[in-house]
Amino acid sequence: MGISTPVVLDIPGRSAEWERDAGIEEIARIAEEGDRLGFDHVTCSEHIAVAEDSESAMLKGARGTRYWDPLATLSYLAARTTWIRLCTSVLVLGYHHPLAIAKRYGTLDRISGGRVVLGVGVGTAREEFELLGASFADRGRRADEAIPALRAALGRSVPEFAGQYYRFGGLVVDPHAVQRHMPIWVGGVSDAALRRATTLGDGWLPAAVTPDQLHARLKEREPAAPGFEVVVGTTETLAPDSAPDRAEQVIGELGAAGATIVQPRLRHRSLEHYLEQLDALSRLSCFASASGAHTQ
Repeated sequence: MGISTPVVLDIPGRSAEWERDAGIEEIARIAEEGDRLGFDHVTCSEHIAVAEDSESAMLKGARGTRYWDPLATLSYLAARTTWIRLCTSVLVLGYHHPLAIAKRYGTLDRISGGRVVLGVGVGTAREEFELLGASFADRGRRADEAIPALRAALGRSVPEFAGQYYRFGGLVVDPHAVQRHMPIWVGGVSDAALRRATTLGDGWLPAAVTPDQLHARLKEREPAAPGFEVVVGTTETLAPDSAPDRAEQVIGELGAAGATIVQPRLRHRSLEHYLEQLDALSRLSCFASASGAHTQ
């Protein structure tokens, strides 16, 4: 199981009240507890500036406006943890040159001892693209090239790549990632996102979907990569401390539908309660059977 980290973003109607005044120490305590218990990863998403008055702002209930920077946040968590992986969920590819991603997150990979997972996405906020001077209309085609460009750059001191949008060679990137093949998980629920994940990525991050939806989508495409991960949140808010059987059932149904990693949405009223929920999750039989490699 992974941890969809609270505090790092604020979604109206979903985030708990205590998260609004929480900071890096609370985030770090969650990461430390996940590290101790054997969770697979913690997450941090990316938005640079979310429009206050635009069409997308009408969707604040789904998007929210608070986003901790993933590089700064995950770098701090790297120093506070030992085993748990550090996942961007997700980094918007169109906002960055692939070499910039390779240098920044390759450095984080070296700092953390090879624990970075790049969750990447195409992005949907037109006004944010325009703010950054990034191309919105062809962002899908650019993403299709950015992923192999990242493959060519990550874990290499002298990367080379030649494409329509990105071209580099004869340059030294030092430090670079210690993982020769850093996992790249592709976010999104669209047909294009699933196609991008199964043909170019090492995993798919479709956010929260039902078991039936997940099963139907996975039947559409067979992943090319061996060990392909399907990382799914729960549509239902779980309370493993008070309703462990229901938590087992929900997580088990997602696993049967094809999920390889589940990020449960948890009911919590304080930091301490959230940590208690993580502990309760770690005691479920479905957790014990899947967490061996990361359990101390």
